[in-house]
Amino acid sequence: MKLIPVYSWNKSLVNLEIRQKKFSKQPWAQGVILLTFVVIAMLLANLPFTRDLYHSILETDLSISANFRGHLLLFPKDMTVEKFINDILMVIFFFTVGLEIKREIAFGELSSPKKAIMPVIAAIGGVVVPALIYFFINKGTAASSGWGIPTATDIAFAVGILAILGDKVPVSLKIFLTALAIADDLIAILVVAIFYGGSINLMLLAIAIVLIIILLVMNKLGEKRPWFYFIPAIAIWTLFYYSGVHATMSGVVMAFLVPSTPRYTKEYYYHKRDHYRNKLVEYEAVIEECGFPNGPQRHVLRQLSKTSKNCIGMSYRLEHILSPWVNFIIMPIFALANAGVTIPNVHYFNIFQYSPELGSVSLGIVFGLLLGKPIGITLASFIAVKSKLGAMPAKATWAMLFAVACLGGIGFTMSIFVDTLSFGDHPEVATMLRDMGKVAVLMGSLFAGVLGVIMVNVVRKIQHSK
Repeated sequence: MKLIPVYSWNKSLVNLEIRQKKFSKQPWAQGVILLTFVVIAMLLANLPFTRDLYHSILETDLSISANFRGHLLLFPKDMTVEKFINDILMVIFFFTVGLEIKREIAFGELSSPKKAIMPVIAAIGGVVVPALIYFFINKGTAASSGWGIPTATDIAFAVGILAILGDKVPVSLKIFLTALAIADDLIAILVVAIFYGGSINLMLLAIAIVLIIILLVMNKLGEKRPWFYFIPAIAIWTLFYYSGVHATMSGVVMAFLVPSTPRYTKEYYYHKRDHYRNKLVEYEAVIEECGFPNGPQRHVLRQLSKTSKNCIGMSYRLEHILSPWVNFIIMPIFALANAGVTIPNVHYFNIFQYSPELGSVSLGIVFGLLLGKPIGITLASFIAVKSKLGAMPAKATWAMLFAVACLGGIGFTMSIFVDTLSFGDHPEVATMLRDMGKVAVLMGSLFAGVLGVIMVNVVRKIQHSK
């Protein structure tokens, strides 16, 4: 047997780590991983030898109970693996989305009315038209409450496809779609908070609002220590969870409450940096076998690192830390738990069938994503430009804007999330409608992505032939 030297193994591991880092930095990487987990979920939910195990794991009870003075306390109430993913892990997702929106409002694409107005108006059009299409198809049926499902745009997939298309799309339109998706997320958050919560317990909600006001005052007074926000965040999540407001909204609220300004100023950092540098030189006289840094110098470097960290605002630090976890762990887990729809025999399961009682979730979602999104985005953009409220992105044509708007029909993450909250007013058919909705979201998103790629290539070819 041929032996491979140790250094060859080490070199291979280093190369593998470098390739993994390069992959994770690609803008399309998250979309590829999400799609992979969607396929895995569909297989697990439909293969005969995994179907029952898959659903039984999702329905596993995670409630924690304790007897206290004769009373049975449950926390969280009726918590299963699926609810843990949708009500707890997704809080971290919404928290990260909130941090991103906050950053864009402060310094990015939404930082001024001029920068924000065009993509915001386009996002509103991209929400209203799909909702209207869905509503008119399903008006007066059990499916009517699912109108919010086709209104969302998935940033990861849309931006990932734009990255694959490369220079075929003007940079200004890539920025436009990214800003639109961010504004779309904000609208989706409001839709979930207003229309898809349960019955509201005003007392618990009032307590949550008092806590939020206290945190807001702490922020204004300059409190920058993480624990002063982390512990109240748990309390706010609990109050939201039991008050009837969807628990994930606590993540968005906390994102806007954590401070963006750093704990230390630039001048303070430069002063401490010079102080620690002098200390490092001073401690060179301490002789240790380990060389640099010796014991005292290690302490100085730790202090310098702590000071440097506190020169970056808490919201930016948290966004940087959480984004990889959200993109490559939480969102794939969400896809694995929610995209696994057991599809019955096609012989008696017509996904596009319409009935006066049930309506057609699938028709509403697919037409909403495939047609409503691009029409709504383009029409709203046209109105904004003609009314001089907004300006056309640089080097963009209406044809290319429509082609890029087709990619806005990739709903996926938020669409599936809204689907899990819909149809609660018809519990006898809710599961069936949700399953049909998830399949329709996958189909509509796939069709929208394919249509967008085809349209971009066709428009590009026509423009180059002129």
